[in-house]
Amino acid sequence: MLVLYKPNIEFLSEHAVDPDKRRYAVAAEGPRHYIDIDYYGKYPYPELPHNWKVAVAKFGEDSLTANGILPWHIQIMLNRLTKAFKEKNFSSIMKNSAEIGHYIADAHVPLHVSSNHNGQLTNQKGIHAFWESRIPELLADKQFDFFIGKAEYIKNPGDFIWDRILESGKEADSVLTFEKELSLQFPGDRKYAFEKRNNLIIKQYSSSYTTAFNAKLNGMVERRMRQSIFAIASFWYTAWVNAGQPDLSGLTSQTFSESDLKSFEELNDKWKSGKIEGREHNEVP
Repeated sequence: MLVLYKPNIEFLSEHAVDPDKRRYAVAAEGPRHYIDIDYYGKYPYPELPHNWKVAVAKFGEDSLTANGILPWHIQIMLNRLTKAFKEKNFSSIMKNSAEIGHYIADAHVPLHVSSNHNGQLTNQKGIHAFWESRIPELLADKQFDFFIGKAEYIKNPGDFIWDRILESGKEADSVLTFEKELSLQFPGDRKYAFEKRNNLIIKQYSSSYTTAFNAKLNGMVERRMRQSIFAIASFWYTAWVNAGQPDLSGLTSQTFSESDLKSFEELNDKWKSGKIEGREHNEVP
């Protein structure tokens, strides 16, 4: 698989954010990024069937969609990637590989698995981006270790991703509680700072507050990032194995069609000029 993935690493990195961009163009995209699992009761949420058809029969598709369909959509994406490998479709392999990675990463973020997704219910607005953006941007290059070993074949992808969902849902309370406790120890002028980004001065969590929050979380962000890296690689590998382990060396010279390039450009234009469809979870404090 390396012969295809490594030469296209820039595409995979750049287009991993396409699902977020699509939220500016497609109303149905938003619910694919989260599941408000606390809507279904208490951990481990025994009232929520993990099988989509059974869940629809119990709650109705509209209700499920309103509260997010992330774990089910990841399984749809796995099927699409497997089909792309079977067909040796270069464009489809690349696009689905990049996008399934986005959704799998979302499943590892605690606040993607909570109705209090940006602290809006507890006067903690901005905590979502604090956890998933500010901490890694400030600390990942200096402190985090992303060497996670080899990918593994996942025999039961549905069970695997639901386990990650349940872990994230369980950790969401800790994220919110620890930040609330820490904020009592930091006056406002130490909690926030103004920094320059893209030639704009923005309000941001201070370096000292970010470092303290990461310590209080006891490495949670790094741990979940490492787990997501392993999961993404393993889902890629699983799709390839399930497709019959096709020889990918013949695809290494292929490029994207004019139609593909046009669709990428159109998505980018919608993202730059549009308004997000559905809820926003990355508002700054």
